[in-house]
Amino acid sequence: MRNLLLAGSALFLSGYASLAGAQSATASTAPAADAVDSIGLEEIVVTAQRREESLQRAGIAIDVVTGEAFLAKGITSASDLGKVVPSLNVQSGGGANAIFFLRGVGNFTVNGYSDPAIAFNYDGVYLGRPTSTSGMFYDMERLEVLKGPQGTLYGRNATAGAINVIPARPRLGEFSGFVDGSYGNYNAMTLQGAINAPVGETMALRLAGNIVSRDGYLSDDTSDEDNQAFRAQLLTELTPDLSLRVGADYSKTGGKGAGSVYAGSYVFNFPTQQYQFRPAGFEASTGLFDPASQAYRQTLFAGVSGRTLTPLENNIYQDNSFVGANAELSWTTDAGTLTLIPAVRKSDLDNKFGVPAFIGYIQEEDEQSSLEARFAGPTTGTLNYILGAYYFDETVNGNYTFAQQALNAYQEFESDTESLALFGRLTAHVNDRLRLIGGVRYTEDEKTFKGQADVMIVRCTVVVAGRPSCPTVPLLPVTDSFTQLQAPFVVPPQGGAPTPIGTTGAILIRATTAVNAGLKNDQVTYRVATEFDVADDSLLYASFETGYRSGGFALSAGYETYQPEYIDAYTLGIKNRLFDNRLQVNLETFVWKYRDQQINHTGIDRNGNQGQFTENVGRSTNQGAELDVQFLATENTLLGMTAQYLDATYDSFVYQEPVGATPPLTGCSYKLNTSTPTLYDINCSGKPSYQSPEWTVNLGVQQTMPLGAYKLVAAADTQYKTSRYLAFQ
Repeated sequence: MRNLLLAGSALFLSGYASLAGAQSATASTAPAADAVDSIGLEEIVVTAQRREESLQRAGIAIDVVTGEAFLAKGITSASDLGKVVPSLNVQSGGGANAIFFLRGVGNFTVNGYSDPAIAFNYDGVYLGRPTSTSGMFYDMERLEVLKGPQGTLYGRNATAGAINVIPARPRLGEFSGFVDGSYGNYNAMTLQGAINAPVGETMALRLAGNIVSRDGYLSDDTSDEDNQAFRAQLLTELTPDLSLRVGADYSKTGGKGAGSVYAGSYVFNFPTQQYQFRPAGFEASTGLFDPASQAYRQTLFAGVSGRTLTPLENNIYQDNSFVGANAELSWTTDAGTLTLIPAVRKSDLDNKFGVPAFIGYIQEEDEQSSLEARFAGPTTGTLNYILGAYYFDETVNGNYTFAQQALNAYQEFESDTESLALFGRLTAHVNDRLRLIGGVRYTEDEKTFKGQADVMIVRCTVVVAGRPSCPTVPLLPVTDSFTQLQAPFVVPPQGGAPTPIGTTGAILIRATTAVNAGLKNDQVTYRVATEFDVADDSLLYASFETGYRSGGFALSAGYETYQPEYIDAYTLGIKNRLFDNRLQVNLETFVWKYRDQQINHTGIDRNGNQGQFTENVGRSTNQGAELDVQFLATENTLLGMTAQYLDATYDSFVYQEPVGATPPLTGCSYKLNTSTPTLYDINCSGKPSYQSPEWTVNLGVQQTMPLGAYKLVAAADTQYKTSRYLAFQ
């Protein structure tokens, strides 16, 4: 056993098993070992700008987590990343969704027909769906988090940033491997390992696997983990200048998945015309399917149906699988280096999950293929350049059910995306200390969407003492199609009149929204930047870049399509190594200006039905600063602190909802639309953005104790975040 994880700290014995006497190493912020008489912080090599360079010499906004740090901190899933990257917030959604927010920008991408604001790249391949990030965090080389719009060097456009997962690659001429295991509370068990084997002098094979298992954190056994993953890579050096690496990976996610807890309910007081919040009074560990929670649910009155709710159906599960294959061909010539990256991926999702409002039942198949080609000129000389082209094709077939009992929404759809881009970057070395950088990208996105949403509503027609009263009406079960509803439910034909539900006094209403549409967007984005070497170990950098994210679709009346969003981003930073490379002080400031920002949220569509959709909502400003300090106090004692200050605000955020029996439930101001009095104008301007804590601070200490060829490392770290909004309502 290599890791023993304790609450809030880690104590681990570090050392790779050398199967042929050769030690294996990973990048880390531990003391450098390449010179016996030298003590200092080690350099971390990154490839975020499509070339190998020191992290301290990269004039970009980037955070890095090394493979060794992944092991030490016990990071096993995407939801753990927010603990180690201050600018990143990760929210676990229903099913297998990991929802990323970077410096207050992200989107609740819980469907298969919208693009994420943050690009997730695995081994150089863009993944179109957030569900596909499961089971990748093992045998890692490093994780790179790029902050701000990405376009001039990366496959798909992203307005908030990019997350690059870089697995360890095969090593020629080396026979080595490692095994890492841990055990913690909630029966948390992890086991991962890898073996690297030479196949002749010019070929190497690397096999890696990972198993993660943990009981649920909540009382109903939800918020558990049950993941298995496997990866194989083969690297061959065809000639000294031509290499080919091919890889394949598979992962499976089981268990129950993310859980939820009732915080309380809002009740509308008709005499005062105000909503009142009534806390549920549960501990933070009382899950939705706990007997106490199920009893609480039966006290909640569903006004539309005229009765209280019934217990949630407790048969939630995850059965999701992901498979992919990719290759990287690299050919170096006197003129430069050509790199080709073809890839295919497939996801099969089958899961049910519970949130306080409904049960979600997701069945989805995702298939994507992509090809990236880059040509990088020589790194010597006054001018350095990179030219590239990118092609992406994705098809998503989905069958969704969101079952609230009094209102069930059924969605079936097919979404197709085809994206083509040309990009390039030029670096001019004005002199030994000053560099000017320019990049440009042209993107063309073409999308088609065909789907239908059918919303079934149980509506009570009997009024007693001023409120609906149908206490015997049955509520809707969880099915994967409305055609499976049985008596006493009689599904009305599309566009037909409601049908009675037996003799209960309630009727069944069917509201249908069909979408058959296409979108075509194109955009030119660019980046201009400068880097100046203030001293040998001090880099000053500044940049301005634009970003773009294409439009998309929704299965909600009045919100069937939405337009692209755009960003202008300003960055100014300085990176320093001081006191003989023992102190690192990096400071960065940023200002992001969004327009036509895409906000995904639940709400009432133009037909008065509950839905989830995306709309463009005007402008927002995200600004702040980030400080990173690392201090090697002694040869074996490392102290670290990172802090981010964030001011993220919606400058112009106005949306509309139809007028109903009660006012909109929102924390924003609202009033009747002057020209269309059947609509409320809801104004959230001035409110903080989603997932944007004002302060985030990480503190850490690491003590290394050499033990011959091994080392014993004691480490402790903690994170503090101020409060943040999860949604604007």
